[in-house]
Amino acid sequence: MSHNHQPDGNAGNPPANLRQLSAADWAAFGVQQIAYIRPVLVNGVRGISIHAADGTPIGAAPDARLAIAAILQHEMEPALVH
Repeated sequence: MSHNHQPDGNAGNPPANLRQLSAADWAAFGVQQIAYIRPVLVNGVRGISIHAADGTPIGAAPDARLAIAAILQHEMEPALVH
């Protein structure tokens, strides 16, 4: 997996092909490559749920460190959401 992020001078302007994506295309964008985590409470026990980019739950872990490790192990990129 490559992490070669080069500044291109267009940080505020997405490429033309991204501007033309439909709402459905945006909803599916990154589903197989990006995952995010969020805290959950299940039966009184705190944990971390792992979600695909479209919000589909794909896993869980007892803590954020292990959740991120699981995401990376499955060759996905963890995303920071707020």
